[in-house]
Amino acid sequence: MKGKRFPSRKKKFASGRIVKVARTDTALSRLNEHAAGIDIGSTSHFVAVPPAWCSDPVREFGVFTKDLYAIADWLTQCGVTSVAMESTGVYWVPLFEILEERGFAVKLVDARKVKNVTGRKSDVLDCQWLQQLESYGLLSGAFRPPDEIVILRGYMRQREMLVKSAAIHIQHMQKALQQMNLRLDNVVADITGQTGMRIMKAILAGERNVEKLARLRDTRCKASQEVIAQSLVGNYRQEHLFSLKQAVELFEFYQQKIREREEEIETYLKKLPHKRDDEPPPFEGREKKSRVCFNVRDEAYKLLGVDLFRIKGLNAETVLRLLSEVGVDLGRFATEKQFASWLSLSPERKVSGGKVLSSKTKASSNRAASAFRQAAISVQASDSELGAFFRRMKARLGGAKAVTATAHKLARVYYRLVKNGEEYVEAGAQAYEEKHRQRVVSNLQRRARGLGFELVAVA
Repeated sequence: MKGKRFPSRKKKFASGRIVKVARTDTALSRLNEHAAGIDIGSTSHFVAVPPAWCSDPVREFGVFTKDLYAIADWLTQCGVTSVAMESTGVYWVPLFEILEERGFAVKLVDARKVKNVTGRKSDVLDCQWLQQLESYGLLSGAFRPPDEIVILRGYMRQREMLVKSAAIHIQHMQKALQQMNLRLDNVVADITGQTGMRIMKAILAGERNVEKLARLRDTRCKASQEVIAQSLVGNYRQEHLFSLKQAVELFEFYQQKIREREEEIETYLKKLPHKRDDEPPPFEGREKKSRVCFNVRDEAYKLLGVDLFRIKGLNAETVLRLLSEVGVDLGRFATEKQFASWLSLSPERKVSGGKVLSSKTKASSNRAASAFRQAAISVQASDSELGAFFRRMKARLGGAKAVTATAHKLARVYYRLVKNGEEYVEAGAQAYEEKHRQRVVSNLQRRARGLGFELVAVA
């Protein structure tokens, strides 16, 4: 049986068809005659300046502070005004700050985007390649927030490191309890909560009566005293008790350091310029639980002028991370599309020969994007507009792509609020579903009219 023949979908183009191009010039011209390139290293820095301005255009410098100031002095003597350097580890940070203090326009570029042409690779060639690309205006600098936000970012990243270290010792506590067959983690939601910490400290103090230990439960704990008492019958071995003791002490030590760091963050936030001095309006509904020791909502409202906590998924920790990574002023990003693209939450569309090769999002370690993704995960079961959007995307694309799509939507909402000062209005899941239904019906009506039909609603 012969198969049915379908018409070819191959596009036919007329010979000599005019194609629109972004630029009409064919020759590159130097846009910046006063550019320099620096190849950053752990033991030395290679610096290249325009050959016309110096007889020795490439020099090697050390990494000590006096060497960094020597680089700045030499660049000044050579008449350099802008500098391009690769973002290699953290070795670039001291030199970047010194050059900025001296008034240079410093660009931090991604090493993956300035790959050299095929051939030999050396530090000398790398710095010359950077200098050449910068002189032609072919490099775009990475986003770096203002200095006052960089300080806040340092505080928040240190806090994040402390939280991760504390989480390791929670695992140590769980392991020690399980080795003694004390299944406290099965009856309480969090062993580091009030019920769990009271019981573990009593055990370490020598208490073995399970009835007395069970009476230490918090009144809000869902498990009864009888169930908790049954979970605390175990084999109290000395080596496991010692492991539990050290894990509890280390966990509390890190909790103390986290509180000290948060107090420092609160003090610093009060020093930053505020857009308004009043407090945010009363929160409608149940306010989000905060793990931070100060009122982040009030401080963020004064800094930004908008209440971000009205957006489902954004809590105190997420807002602080976004403030420290993105800053208060989003003027660097002309549109919300550019902001989403910088976060690597937009599809990286690759087209060749009229065919879409890939539309995946680019892999990135952007911390702000990670915060938006965590916020997207937290709204999937909520009765909100974002929750309804997440569930619709999950049904169409799957869980992973739904997280990315919802994070992209969250990022655009965040941009509009912070950049334009808009107020967020939560419409709810039902309103979103109705709007989506109207959009589907409108599309069907348009397609039907195109085919010569008319849709009629069924009563």
